[in-house]
Amino acid sequence: QVQLQESGPGLVKPSQTLSLTCTVSGGSISTYGYAWSWVRQPPGKGLEWLAVIAYTGTTNYNPRLESRTSISRDTSNNQFSLQLSSVTPEDTAVYSCARTLTGVVGSTRFYYGMDYWGKGTLVTVSS
Repeated sequence: QVQLQESGPGLVKPSQTLSLTCTVSGGSISTYGYAWSWVRQPPGKGLEWLAVIAYTGTTNYNPRLESRTSISRDTSNNQFSLQLSSVTPEDTAVYSCARTLTGVVGSTRFYYGMDYWGKGTLVTVSS
């Protein structure tokens, strides 16, 4: 059974960088066919996908947030992390990590479905 657990500060000041880590157990983040995503849900709004890192280390970002977002991984500790810079109160949300299915057709990598999720962690941006 794969389990994901988010960790990080629950309160971040405006203009600072939000940093979160997802620790994965029950499976390796380097396993073929899987990628690892961050998503968020602001209060009263829908889910927004932020970024993904594949088992190969390939990364992809939501174009709307790409200039402020960075995803990375630590394979030795089976963790992957999110950094979101220059945060504003609009970045207040429940942030979740999820295992994502991935494949390649030709030279194009695609992602489909998220099958395991962390419980999510609320991050509030406020001074």
